[in-house]
Amino acid sequence: MVAPPNFEEVQSTYRPPRFNGQYYGWWKTRMHDFIMSEDSKLWDVICDGPFVPMKTGGEGIVTVPKIRKEYNDADRKAIENNFRENKILVCGIGPDEYNRISACQSAKEIWEALQTAHEGTTQVKQSKIDILTTEYELFEMKEDEYIQDMHTRFTSIINELHSLSEVIPRNKLVLKILSVLLGSWESKVNAIIETKDLQKLTIDELTGNLKTYEMKRK
Repeated sequence: MVAPPNFEEVQSTYRPPRFNGQYYGWWKTRMHDFIMSEDSKLWDVICDGPFVPMKTGGEGIVTVPKIRKEYNDADRKAIENNFRENKILVCGIGPDEYNRISACQSAKEIWEALQTAHEGTTQVKQSKIDILTTEYELFEMKEDEYIQDMHTRFTSIINELHSLSEVIPRNKLVLKILSVLLGSWESKVNAIIETKDLQKLTIDELTGNLKTYEMKRK
């Protein structure tokens, strides 16, 4: 999930992240987090579609939509969430992207339209996952590469996979990094394996440890 250059300039904790057609995976993750921080119930509107107040009709077997004057306070609150979610998504996209979703009737339709446009169909999405998985499996540290540069390349791959709902367990990521270090790092790798709990070690902790060792070596 590559972040756009200078993205710090446009960040705000009060406004939804802005999407203008590039870096969709980055925007998608940030928008999800923004929505959840606003109200976790709003995410249900995207997952399940808009809330429609229902009542039992006829002989008590079939449910039918309520008419407006039959709404209670809970119904009205739930319907407000439908419009709140729409507003957040619309305020988070630029004019070009708005043209893609202008005919959508719900937040769920908006989200799915953007997802299809920028991630493709299920088949295209799976092709992207396959390509990224191959990149992950073939990933190696380059000669004379700094740990930070390697870490940046590595996290770019795993974040892209994450944005496509393909999550790799943390302990496997740690083991992967240890396995791709150059031969000159062998003694350090052995020391980490012997002294650290690899089930609890995070990538950031591992990278910090390696960078400290790198500075001492230099």
